Amino acid sequence: QVQLVESGGGSVQAGESLRLSCAASGYTYSSYCMDWFRQAPGKQREWVSSIGTDGSTLYAEFAKGRFTISRDNARNTLYLEMNSLKPEDTGMYYCAAGRPRGGRCLGYAYWGQGTQVTVSS
Repeated sequence: QVQLVESGGGSVQAGESLRLSCAASGYTYSSYCMDWFRQAPGKQREWVSSIGTDGSTLYAEFAKGRFTISRDNARNTLYLEMNSLKPEDTGMYYCAAGRPRGGRCLGYAYWGQGTQVTVSS
């Protein structure tokens, strides 16, 4: 019974911070790379960040310098620390589990239901 459950979203003002969590169960967490995605209403889903099985990280340009992805394999939990939030960061944030393909995290097998982040100006 595979589950990915996001938490930590909420409503904040521009410049504030949030820490999102993704609790995983039902699969071998440490064997998968993990990604964060987000989707604003009426817009397509976009990739935010990746963390590999070896702890290596990648970030979308809008996230560099503001967001930090991390994982705790002992607790089967993924995190996304978001600082200096902007109104354009508003959206549903999803975690996903994938497998490395050509140096990237692809072949997503599992997705969470999402947690809402709202940033007001």
